[in-house]
Amino acid sequence: MPTVLRKEGFRFFFYSDEHTPSHIHVEKGEAYARIELDSLRVTDTYSISSKDLKKILLIVREYREYLQEAWNEHFQKHDVD
Repeated sequence: MPTVLRKEGFRFFFYSDEHTPSHIHVEKGEAYARIELDSLRVTDTYSISSKDLKKILLIVREYREYLQEAWNEHFQKHDVD
């Protein structure tokens, strides 16, 4: 479960056995969200405020290229192994 970014108290990560489309999981305490990287579509949430969700979307938008590169690097590496 690699953590690829920590920002404003949020942890951005993905699981090693992920599926497409590329997406990022985000948590802060008990709050959780899953965001697709291409569309910024929120595909899952748990116990998260709308204020925090807006912050998460801004962060994902700002770091989208970095997050996508981390996804590609991690899963290309695993495909080869």
